[in-house]
Amino acid sequence: MSNASPLRTTLERLEALIRERGLKRSDLFTARTLAGATALPESVVHTLLQGDEPPADTVNERVRTRIKALADARMARTGERMSELSGSIAQQLGVSAFWARQVCSGTKVPSIELLHGLVDVFGVQAGEMFFTAPPAEALNRALLSIFAALDPMQDGQDLVATSGAETRAGLADVRGIALRQAMDLPKERWNVLEATLKALLEVDDGEEHQ
Repeated sequence: MSNASPLRTTLERLEALIRERGLKRSDLFTARTLAGATALPESVVHTLLQGDEPPADTVNERVRTRIKALADARMARTGERMSELSGSIAQQLGVSAFWARQVCSGTKVPSIELLHGLVDVFGVQAGEMFFTAPPAEALNRALLSIFAALDPMQDGQDLVATSGAETRAGLADVRGIALRQAMDLPKERWNVLEATLKALLEVDDGEEHQ
């Protein structure tokens, strides 16, 4: 029986599928795109992809750094200033703008109740687990999402048996991760992705009506 970690197992299976399809890993993901999808530091993603262990952290550190990463990414994407973002969050969650600024800057850890609210604010699909999961688990979830998008005919049962709750969360997070990764795609690749999604939707629609 293999003692490989869920992340290592997922990577091996994903690499095999990439070779089978004649693709390149960089066409699907890089340490940078995975960092964007998981809100993990790029250095941590690179370390995990190499099969090494990143520095130990605490749940509070994960929550703070991941919220800050999402806030920084949103401001870079939208052009919002910190005052605008914190004001919007304060209004949505019914908290002070000062509190929202502290959370977005990574200096304060929100309560469980407010963390639940931030799930909606940032549109993450995996719930509070997105902010609290250990790095290897968070990265595994993202890679499982890519695997599921590559092989939509996969029923997922063998993956679920391998990775348990991580896999189920990963499959649920496909859309959010894919959209964040797709934002930076060149026009030609976006056209390919759009055509693929359209074809898959047509297949699903046809199966439902059989």
